[in-house]
Amino acid sequence: MKLLLSFLLLTAFLAQSQTMADKARKLYDEKKYPEVHNLLKGIEENNAEYAVAQYYLGRLAYDQKDYDNAADFFEEATDAKGGQVAEYYNWLGNTYGTIAQNANIFRQGMLAPKMKSAWEKAIALDPKNMDARFSLISYYTQAPGIMGGSFEKAKEMSLQIGLMNPVQGHRSLGNILVQEKKFEAAEKEYLEMVKMDPNFSPVLANFYFVQQKYDKAFNMFEEALRQNPQDMASTYQIGKASALSGQRLDLGEECLKKYLNYAPKQNEPSHAGANMRLAQIYEKNGKKADAKQMFETALKLDNSLKEAREGLVRVSK
Repeated sequence: MKLLLSFLLLTAFLAQSQTMADKARKLYDEKKYPEVHNLLKGIEENNAEYAVAQYYLGRLAYDQKDYDNAADFFEEATDAKGGQVAEYYNWLGNTYGTIAQNANIFRQGMLAPKMKSAWEKAIALDPKNMDARFSLISYYTQAPGIMGGSFEKAKEMSLQIGLMNPVQGHRSLGNILVQEKKFEAAEKEYLEMVKMDPNFSPVLANFYFVQQKYDKAFNMFEEALRQNPQDMASTYQIGKASALSGQRLDLGEECLKKYLNYAPKQNEPSHAGANMRLAQIYEKNGKKADAKQMFETALKLDNSLKEAREGLVRVSK
């Protein structure tokens, strides 16, 4: 009888723990961040769900731009029992990389091998983890040779990606060619990518933005809207192209206002960014008061937007 009772209690405990992890995932996906924190903050190291709890606490810290604490949480997650999960290592590498962007040279040198190692571990655990593979390509193309940078290694990684996913293979090679300043060759790779999967059009458009080939970007997204007037990604991108180029300002304003009435999904452009782009359009149209209001709104939603801060200074003079 006692054995049966112990078994039932253990089963109930494990079910509750599993439910806790599932609930955390659901709450995080629903952006109920305070509830996620309250659910997970008391989970102790001997709990079977400790690793996943630390991972989501890390995600919360990262979202709040508290990167040092995020790194601590991700380190705990990867070190914990059950922490040998590709995504945990991928986010650990991402966090090291984010910290390094604003660090001094000495700290960058300390972080570089750690981020590289984390992404390599993520790929070892899950060879199909494209985020980690793309991060390593960025590392190889930007790091000095003494720290493991190598265009040869980057292209080898791109080849591996292409064998698993041809679309991503073209995208990754295009990224490498941009770093080599081989822009015509990069455009060919991106065009082949979009030909194979039109959902990757924003990647090509971003290339055109950086190259200041705004007409090509406009043409891409206007064609996408002709085929699907409810394509909100293309709607936003037209607004962005207008804000950056100063062209077709009325169309850009119309598109961004439409986007602001839409609830962006995860990984889609934020309302903060849309408000900033709309502010830039108002600024180019000489509507300083409207631009000021939109820049302020953008910064209230995301105070890390450097372009919005600089724009607010300009229109406040």
